[in-house]
Amino acid sequence: MFIQVIQGHASDADGLRRCMDRWADELEPGATGYLGTTCGLCDDGTFIALARFESEDAARRNSERPEQGVWWAETERCFDGPVTFMDCPEVTQWMGGGSDEAGFVQIMEGHTSDPARMRELLTQAGERIHELRPEILGGTMSTFGDDGYVEAIYFTSEADARAHEHIDIPDDLRTLFEEENRLAGDVTYFDIHKPMLVSARRR
Repeated sequence: MFIQVIQGHASDADGLRRCMDRWADELEPGATGYLGTTCGLCDDGTFIALARFESEDAARRNSERPEQGVWWAETERCFDGPVTFMDCPEVTQWMGGGSDEAGFVQIMEGHTSDPARMRELLTQAGERIHELRPEILGGTMSTFGDDGYVEAIYFTSEADARAHEHIDIPDDLRTLFEEENRLAGDVTYFDIHKPMLVSARRR
């Protein structure tokens, strides 16, 4: 799997939603290798999207489609500043990856000294996390550059997520969490209260 992260500050939230809906209706059928998108607006107006593809080549082919260029020219006008694109060629899914059933998605961005170890910790703790935090439906961790990462966690609802934030953690998991927190470094959080979740239509 390959994930492209798109991020910018929206000046026209309604227009942006219309553009995203139009992409799903009109452009998605021709996007070979497209798997799905998780996107939404944060409280400060930041829009963030995680577009999933089978491969980096599939993402590139989609970007090169003329209709994609026309669509992006319109969509870009919904932002009031630069829009960044981060290509993440290494993606780890834990607890089955993301879920279109999520009512709340939290995205974390940061830099780590050991992305491989972070991926190991996530997959190692996945089953126990589900036992401890049943409101977590799954997640992905994708990496970019030498040390950048983007992690997305999918929850049944924000209320459920907040209610379980301060529960007691068993000793075996606490050790894993403490190591993960050390490796995660300084983290920027993006809370998507009303996520738009799209999976490719089976053809």
